[in-house]
Amino acid sequence: MKASFPSSGTVRLETAADTQSFAEDFGQSLEAGDVVILDGPLGAGKTTFTQGLARGMGVKGRVTSPTFVIAREHRSVSGGPDLVHVDAYRLLDDDPTGALDSLDLDTDLDAAVVVAEWGGGLVEQLAETYVLVQFDRETAVSQDPESEARILHWRIISPMSV
Repeated sequence: MKASFPSSGTVRLETAADTQSFAEDFGQSLEAGDVVILDGPLGAGKTTFTQGLARGMGVKGRVTSPTFVIAREHRSVSGGPDLVHVDAYRLLDDDPTGALDSLDLDTDLDAAVVVAEWGGGLVEQLAETYVLVQFDRETAVSQDPESEARILHWRIISPMSV
């Protein structure tokens, strides 16, 4: 991840459009080999975030949840890294590296950015250093049941930060 983006932080995003806009900036900071784990409950905005991130990375293809295919590849149209969008939930009983290899992806994972929904406790085995993005919908909804807001916490996890 480029040093121009803060290595950790918290932001409250009121709408899906706000989430995509923030993620677009986030995506512009990603580099080949980065692993991003998206952690949060169903409906928290993980795929919405990935849609904005993909725009920021300049990749092609419609970004949808990879739930039924496990992983989707999105090729760069800007000369940057490709995006591999993974739903790690279905890999919980597997070795993630072996499971991803068995998908026969055309992309070398070291030359791509891997974004994994439901990846906590699993996908971080792919890289020593990764970015953890946690989605909190409960805080905003407890304050206002009509709220669409989500609070995102992100931080770079590395061997030195553990």
